[in-house]
Amino acid sequence: MRVLFLTPWYPSEQDAMSGLFVQKHAEAVRAQGCEVRVIHSESWRELLFAWRDLRREGWMPDVVQLNVLQKQGFLALWLKRRYGIPYVIVEHWSGYLPENGMFGRLNILKKKLYKHIAAEASAILPVSNRLAEAMQECGIENRKWLRINNVVDDFFFDKSTYRIIDTSNRPKRFLHVSCFDERAKNVSGLLRAAKMLSEKRQDWQLVMVGTGIDYEEMRAYERDLEIPEGLIRWTGELTPREVADEMHRADVFVLSSRYETYGVVLAEAAVAGMQIVSTPVGIAEEVGALIVSQEIAQNKPGKFAEFLESAMWKPSEGSRQKSAISCQPSEVRSQYSAESIGKKLKEVYDSCLHRDI
Repeated sequence: MRVLFLTPWYPSEQDAMSGLFVQKHAEAVRAQGCEVRVIHSESWRELLFAWRDLRREGWMPDVVQLNVLQKQGFLALWLKRRYGIPYVIVEHWSGYLPENGMFGRLNILKKKLYKHIAAEASAILPVSNRLAEAMQECGIENRKWLRINNVVDDFFFDKSTYRIIDTSNRPKRFLHVSCFDERAKNVSGLLRAAKMLSEKRQDWQLVMVGTGIDYEEMRAYERDLEIPEGLIRWTGELTPREVADEMHRADVFVLSSRYETYGVVLAEAAVAGMQIVSTPVGIAEEVGALIVSQEIAQNKPGKFAEFLESAMWKPSEGSRQKSAISCQPSEVRSQYSAESIGKKLKEVYDSCLHRDI
């Protein structure tokens, strides 16, 4: 089976993390024996030239996976109309969420065209239930909606990769992983909570993993807050394996985002068996996170600090998230592994080709 991925986001030399979840979907499908080609384009020119090059090779897809409903959707729609090639939409975009609101700011023509492309798809596969609800609230309609997870790398599952570390004499460790985009991630809210917690106790450390447009600003903000030295450790960008290692060594994962369509780090933390504290975004509730409200995370650092302290040192019976691996390893692997997600996508493609959906 030949599958064409159309996407505005994909890892590149300029940004190795952009659209990494799309690349992992492509790799998962390829591992199922499909021939996968990817057109990563940010402009009409790139899109059309890339398609022209494929046609000059004599290559034609059997099915198209449109990743994110943007201009690439016009090519998917044309391929369906011209050659009868079905397409599915795997949606990741946060613009549908009311907290983001970008879809609502599109002009009337774009909204109408995007809705038409969505309606003509064989199926829409949003990466979270919350995203599906938001899309439908924006007027996106289709006869078939199927939830699809993002892929978690195998080394997050593999207990043999855990480092056995004596944690009895070290401070408790919180972990935050993000792209440091303050508008979405609310890193400042987490730092304010850390400041408040530091005034009560200092037997902990917050490890901040990642980089991004507001990384230096957040480091400066930490200095302005005068958090005691050593309580915050900034790692910069890490490889996925290094992120897994940090998760295996930490005690509580914390996500303070204002919005997420999915939150791959939430799935990774769950697979690593971590206790998770999160705002009610993406798949937080689906992975059994302890939920802190947006009001507390953004505007009440004292309450947020109390919540973090309680999660770390005073988990009430039944509130601590059980290890996803130790409790139900087969179920977790069936939800997040590349093999299971690749199989699910291939089943969707087969259904498209046989007109079952």
